[in-house]
Amino acid sequence: MAEKPEDLNLPMSVVTRITKEALPDGCAISKEARTALSKAASVFVLYATSCANTVAQKGKRKTLTAPDVFAAMEEMEFETFLEPLKESLDAFRTEQNEVKERKAAKKREKAAEKAPEKEGDEKEEKEDDGAVEALEDNPVAPIEVPDTPEVEMIE
Repeated sequence: MAEKPEDLNLPMSVVTRITKEALPDGCAISKEARTALSKAASVFVLYATSCANTVAQKGKRKTLTAPDVFAAMEEMEFETFLEPLKESLDAFRTEQNEVKERKAAKKREKAAEKAPEKEGDEKEEKEDDGAVEALEDNPVAPIEVPDTPEVEMIE
């Protein structure tokens, strides 16, 4: 949890960037207005989190999920933002999957580049596999362990 209420405010650089993107060109915003927007956004995030947590608790869960947030938005009467929010989440997930696929492709490429270097190693492994298969074909009789005599303890 935050130690001071100021710790809960969004960074001013983020608020400035978002407001510049939302406002038309040539429109300025005062420092006081950015501060007010930052505090309002922080309050909104805390309220939305609290509502989503209530939804999760009703479902007897401790982890907040996207459907919890969607339900919280409806509860807070922000249905207008549900569709854009869902579209944004889908775009984020798609982007994350693409990043994951690119990383996997790079990993496969590196493995393919290293494969010619390991051909000698693979031959040795195949020879070892042949030895194991030979043992499997010719099982060895189990070894019998003789009973050990009981030993008396002398006090």
